Amino acid sequence: MTQPPLLRLGILALDGCLLSSIGGPTDALQIAERVANLRQPRSDPRFVVHVISAEGRDRVETSSGLVLEGLATEPPELDVLLVPGVMADDATALCGRVSRYDQAIALLRAQRARGVRLAASCSGTLLLAHSGLLEGRRATTSWWLAANFRRWFPGVRLEADQMLVEDDGLITTGAATAVLNLVIRLIAEVAGEELAQQVGRMLVIDAERQSQAPYVSMALLEKPRTSLAEKAEQYLRHHLDSELSVAALAEHCGTSERNLLRHFRTQYGHTPLEHIQRLKVERAKALLETTHLSLDEVVERSGYSDVSSFRKLFKRATALTPADYRERFRLRARG
Repeated sequence: MTQPPLLRLGILALDGCLLSSIGGPTDALQIAERVANLRQPRSDPRFVVHVISAEGRDRVETSSGLVLEGLATEPPELDVLLVPGVMADDATALCGRVSRYDQAIALLRAQRARGVRLAASCSGTLLLAHSGLLEGRRATTSWWLAANFRRWFPGVRLEADQMLVEDDGLITTGAATAVLNLVIRLIAEVAGEELAQQVGRMLVIDAERQSQAPYVSMALLEKPRTSLAEKAEQYLRHHLDSELSVAALAEHCGTSERNLLRHFRTQYGHTPLEHIQRLKVERAKALLETTHLSLDEVVERSGYSDVSSFRKLFKRATALTPADYRERFRLRARG
């Protein structure tokens, strides 16, 4: 007799984890169960969530101070095991924190050996990468962690703009709310696209968002603390409205273009030219959000003269046209 479709999701409960990384998927699957039963009642559950402690404890304290109790101390049979995001003051502190979750890493490796799909949300991707299981595979992470992630795990093929990436049963998602896109995908796999769309509409989840690029803020990215990087950043910030060149930047920093290229690739994960372009796009984003300037004026203040070329650069960087970006993110008066 064919077994009815079932998703058994395990979520690791780690000290300092984001409550939303546990509560969000749990609530979404509970809603999916209710909606599914309204459409087609059945006694057997379609979705089961187990919140698991890797340390064998029945309680953990989340980043908000709220305590989760009644945790499973032994992992049951699972289809997917999810690593939640964890909180820390900065990226370096995060990496140090996840490196101490030895028992969680051992559990991930054991579940992987059993054929369980592994998933990680937001900063939880650092823990999955630290386990070594992502080595040589495609992955994403929260956009603000991208540069550090590349430095710490150079063997992982990071696609930081992506909202969700799966490679051979290893699933990673971007910033915190992207875990709900994963849940919608799992609902579709088990119970069909129609139910997934209904749950997405109820929770106002945009299942079509595929990229984190529109949400990236350079101001929130952790910057390298080297004298060369600081000198370059200061120069670029004061000359964004002009046509900057890598040669001029290298001369200002008192170094060669080759050394500057090597330094930027190590510290930022991209070239000086790409960094200049990103800063100019960031300037344009701010102008589109906060002013009524025409696109021609925005482009000029961002240090470009060719509107068509800048429009292509902007869309490549944000996955949106300047007009679409302004419509979505412009500041609107309340009232």
